[in-house]
Amino acid sequence: MFRRDLLAGAAAAAALPRIAIAQTAAARTLRYVPHANPGNIDPFTNTAFVARDHAFLVYDQLYGMDEQFRPQPQMVQGHVVENDGLLWRFTLREGLKFHDGTPVRGRDCIASIRRWGRRDAFGQELMARVADMTEESDRVFAIRLSRAFPKMLEAFSKVTTSCLFVMPERLANVDPFTNIAEAVGSGPFRFVQNEWVPGSSLVYARNPDYVPVASGTPSMTAGPKVAHFDRVEWRIIPDASTAAAALQAGEIDWWEQPTADLFPLVARNRNIAVDIINGTGLIGIFRPNHLTAPFNNPAVRRAVLTAINQIDFMTAVIGEAGVPGRTNLRREGIGYFAPESPSASTVGLDRLRKSIDAARAELQAAGAMGARLVLLNATDLASINAATLVGADLFRRMGFNVDLVSADWGTVVTRRASRNPLEQGGWSGFFTFWSGVDHWNPASHASIRGHGDGAWPGWPTIPAIEAQRNAWFDAPNDAAALAATTEMQRIAFEEVPYVPTGMYYQPTAYRRNLTGMLKGQPPLFWNVRRT
Repeated sequence: MFRRDLLAGAAAAAALPRIAIAQTAAARTLRYVPHANPGNIDPFTNTAFVARDHAFLVYDQLYGMDEQFRPQPQMVQGHVVENDGLLWRFTLREGLKFHDGTPVRGRDCIASIRRWGRRDAFGQELMARVADMTEESDRVFAIRLSRAFPKMLEAFSKVTTSCLFVMPERLANVDPFTNIAEAVGSGPFRFVQNEWVPGSSLVYARNPDYVPVASGTPSMTAGPKVAHFDRVEWRIIPDASTAAAALQAGEIDWWEQPTADLFPLVARNRNIAVDIINGTGLIGIFRPNHLTAPFNNPAVRRAVLTAINQIDFMTAVIGEAGVPGRTNLRREGIGYFAPESPSASTVGLDRLRKSIDAARAELQAAGAMGARLVLLNATDLASINAATLVGADLFRRMGFNVDLVSADWGTVVTRRASRNPLEQGGWSGFFTFWSGVDHWNPASHASIRGHGDGAWPGWPTIPAIEAQRNAWFDAPNDAAALAATTEMQRIAFEEVPYVPTGMYYQPTAYRRNLTGMLKGQPPLFWNVRRT
């Protein structure tokens, strides 16, 4: 008996170091539940927020953006502007290295700018003015313009999709309309490709070669990016109740988007903080397909505007209750620019009439009563699912024949890229959300653009909007810029590139032993530590 006790004690003692190692490893692992499964991990071809959030761990940017939306040098040591703004010369910081061990060179930056510039609305405007881009040395590259582009740094530092992430030339040279299947950047974390379980989990390891900028204060995507965790694990948990239980039990550390019905439950737990880190809110939209009937008719799109009651959508998404520090999470009266942005106006808001009867009359006059709608729904995203169900009911009451097609978000993102007619797998519309900062100004506002085949899925052709967008870029002062965005909104309420469905503020929930979480958009994983 004594010998067995002695052996058991010896075995337990031998196990102690292994237990301590396991506990230490767990303490240095951040476990996170994102709002969706990214599916496609290419940050240029996939405009979903979750793909961008993934990319911010892996890649770095030439310039970061602080909480005041000011560009700050990140990969770049500095730049000079010559020849009346037609020549920009950038010098990279020393020691930048990709995760595959190769140095970051000027040619990598140029290739990344070219690929990004084919897909992003802001990037397209830049590339229309680029005469050439050349590598002058491994650390220096130059951009020569045919026309001045004073918003260059705002373009490089943007946090709205698609962001300019720098990747190796071999990946950046892939056709911008073909997905890359590997993630190699120079950011503070490496993507652990062999541990990726699509639809289940993604893993990131701290990049030991990453050198943060030497000075400044961490602020959104600007300043030193210091990784305090050795490992970040993304766990895809579509069921909200399961995610809430895991957070309460300490099995996860951070749940990006708790659902409204579970706010009270998680907020009652003294070990959990519920906070709003994105103060610009989330703006809901219904995106019609302008290529297929019935939404190829602007009168039909205007009929949807007439029927919309924004508060109905936002109540379904976020509920009526608030959270500590904010009593109301819903907003209505939302137009085509974020209400707190310098681009906002009230022009055209009277088109949101909240009248089903008037909308039915407009639909009848347009000859679209009973028209078939193929409505895409992402059931694994609570906000989109809630908005879509409200929208489907609204469309049926208006007189449409609604075919609701439900799938996961990744499948919706893939299908919405199809331009086929309805009978060949096409679609009529979908509901989604953009961050308020995405609608801050015309440069970052992809869903208002009207440049046809080059536009975001839905592909509206509205030359008048494009003309005002160009006027905004060339505006000599703030008054002229506001005049251009006001006219853009007036045109948008006539042509309806999309239908605004309201705005809400999304709380996030995390264990209180996490500190250093940065405010802004997107969710960021540097500066966060466990106490």
